[in-house]
Amino acid sequence: MTDRTVLVTGGAQGIGRATVAACLDKGWNAVAMDVDAEALNALDQELDHHGRLLCIEGPNHDEPGVRDAVTRSVETFGGLTGLVNNAGFSRNMPLEELSLEDWSAVIATNLTGGFLCAKHAAPHLRKAKGAIVNLASTRAFMSEADTEAYSASKGGVFGLTHALAASLAPDVRVNAISPGWIATQAWQKPATRQEPELSPEDHGQHWSGRVGAPPDVASMAVYLLSDEAGFITGANMVIDGGMTRKMIYTH
Repeated sequence: MTDRTVLVTGGAQGIGRATVAACLDKGWNAVAMDVDAEALNALDQELDHHGRLLCIEGPNHDEPGVRDAVTRSVETFGGLTGLVNNAGFSRNMPLEELSLEDWSAVIATNLTGGFLCAKHAAPHLRKAKGAIVNLASTRAFMSEADTEAYSASKGGVFGLTHALAASLAPDVRVNAISPGWIATQAWQKPATRQEPELSPEDHGQHWSGRVGAPPDVASMAVYLLSDEAGFITGANMVIDGGMTRKMIYTH
C-alpha cells in the first residue's frame, strides 16, 4: 500500500515515533518532521523502512519550513494522504512565573504548528481524499495546577479539529486523539531512552490496569487515517485507560 504517505510532526520520539513505525508496518510511506536531528538519525537507522521513510529536520511552526516539508513529501513519494499533528511539549510552572515567551513557545508548537501543517497540506489531502489526525490531550478537559499553557494549547487543538473538519469536508476527514497518561520513556532517542518506572498505584489509576504506551495511541492514529474510518470526522478519541472516567479517592 505504498500509495499512502503520512507526514508526522514530532515524529522522531514518543507517540510520534510509534506512529511513524505503525505507518511503516502498514506498508505506507512516512515522513517524520522533528527539531531533534539526533533523534531523526536514530529513527532512520533503527526502523526497517526500505526507503519508505523521509526525515525532515525543522520546527512545525515555521511557515516556510512547513511549506517545504510538504513539498518534499509530495516530490519524494508522489503525494500526501495523511497528516498527524503530533509535535508538542509543556512548560509547567506557577502562573505568576509563566512568561509570555514560555506561553508563546508552547502555543506555537502545540497549536499554531497544527494550523500551519493543515493549511499547507490541505490541497494535497483534498486531492487524495485524505485525513488529518491532531494530538490533543485529556488536559483539554481536565487540569492540574500550573498547566495553563499546555492545557490552553490542547483545548485549542480540540477546537481546531472540528473547525478543520467543517472547512475541509467532504474531501478530508479531521479527527483528534486525546491521550491520557502515556509513558514515552522507552520511545526516546538512544541517549535518553529508558524503561519507565511505574508503581502498582500508577497502573491502578486506570480501569485498563496499566499506564498507556505510545503504540496504544499510534494504532488509533493509523486507524483514523485508514479507509476503515471513512465515516468518522470531527471526532475526539479519548485514549486513557478509563482514567478520566474513574473516580479516584485518597484514603
